[in-house]
Amino acid sequence: MLTAPFINSYAALPERFFARQKPVAVAKPVLIKFNAALGQNLGLDPTARSADELAAIFSGNIIPENAKPLAMAYAGHQFGQFVPQLGDGRAILLGDLLDRDGKPRDIQLKGAGRTPYSRGGDGRAAIGPVLREYVVSEAMHALGIPSTRALAAIASGEWVYREDKLPGAILTRVASSHLRVGTFQFFAARDDLEGVRQLADYAIARHYPEAMRADNRYRAFLDQVISAQASLIAKWMLVGFIHGVMNTDNMTISGETIDFGPCAFMEAYDPAKTFSAIDQRGRYAFGNQPRIAQWNLARLAETLLELLDDDQDRAMEIATALINDFPACFQQFWLDGMRCKLGFTNQEPGDHDLANGLLSIMQENQIDYTNGFRRLTDASADTSHEADLAALFSKPDTITEWLDRWRARLARQDIAPSGIMKTMKAANPAFIPRNHRVEQMIAQAVDTGRCDLFEALLQVVGQPFDDQPDFAAYADPASPEEEVHRTYCGT
Repeated sequence: MLTAPFINSYAALPERFFARQKPVAVAKPVLIKFNAALGQNLGLDPTARSADELAAIFSGNIIPENAKPLAMAYAGHQFGQFVPQLGDGRAILLGDLLDRDGKPRDIQLKGAGRTPYSRGGDGRAAIGPVLREYVVSEAMHALGIPSTRALAAIASGEWVYREDKLPGAILTRVASSHLRVGTFQFFAARDDLEGVRQLADYAIARHYPEAMRADNRYRAFLDQVISAQASLIAKWMLVGFIHGVMNTDNMTISGETIDFGPCAFMEAYDPAKTFSAIDQRGRYAFGNQPRIAQWNLARLAETLLELLDDDQDRAMEIATALINDFPACFQQFWLDGMRCKLGFTNQEPGDHDLANGLLSIMQENQIDYTNGFRRLTDASADTSHEADLAALFSKPDTITEWLDRWRARLARQDIAPSGIMKTMKAANPAFIPRNHRVEQMIAQAVDTGRCDLFEALLQVVGQPFDDQPDFAAYADPASPEEEVHRTYCGT
């Protein structure tokens, strides 16, 4: 039996916030991967347990003795349509515990069986979505982007049935919390103001305790959630990440990326790019992500109106002003990040136009977003590498004039070329989890039961800013026959 110091803070909230639910045992759990570094940060020493014990614990077959497992209730707008009850249909929250920094962290089993919120589903997960989320969430963490983390992946020893019969698996997910915009919507849809208030107080205490010192803690809370999301979406945009299903139930209050179903990383730069097979109209296209984030946050603000001010007209004015601040807040985070990608260590008024000029040229020439910025990084300290950059362009002349303006901008800084390159290298990854590599990894696991490609890809994306000569091929875009055009939720 694993003894972990669970706090179970969410389980202490009123019963209408969740359904008490134990994981459903699986036939023959086998450990695929345990994240030892993350486990140690959580006070879970993997060396004290055998692989079979870890598999039993993180499949849900053995429940830690002081855990209080539950499925969380929430609602959400899915592709713009409101669904008043969703909830954890295949995930069980074991509880939360403190990491080494004293911060609470949720431990959740995803694919742990049916719950009262399963809506007819089997509550299980296939191995493909589990491995995808493991790799992409750890890649996001390594890229410096707030994200849920993967603690363990377990093969269930059972089949799950989607379009085909697939091997089942369970992911242990770690998060600052699993509170979502949709969690607030669940109570607001039921006119449960006290529930909204209790949830907001819980979220403030857990994520934004400084808001307690404000004249109106709920206004400060909303303002801080907006800022956290503006920062997060800017970070997505700076690495070409497309979430694919930005429903309000997939937006966290903490500002962490959550739920990696049909996500993908863009290769050829295109603001209209989509991958998700269920996003038929491009609602969640790459370039739409900031606008959708603002829309989602407006839905959060609606749930808080009665807490913002007793006068509802005044409450609406407060909420509207905060939501209207989102674009400027996002733009500032994005521009600060883009300055790092371009090697700028100070600010000039023309930086925004210079950055957008490069993106326009990249779009016109269908330049690989990651490799384009990485080759620009190489060229920052050595002009001979400009030829390598220009070789990416079908119209090399289109980049020449821009490079002249960029060089002139760099020359106005009091910093050596080596310092510029260091700044750029820390902002421009050499490696991302490219979609075709992810699909190859999944195919190997499904077809052969092996996870060699999973281990290799995990190693590569765990050090995204290093050159890694032995894995140089992982930086290459997909060939035409390897290109992935559609991704799927896998639920």
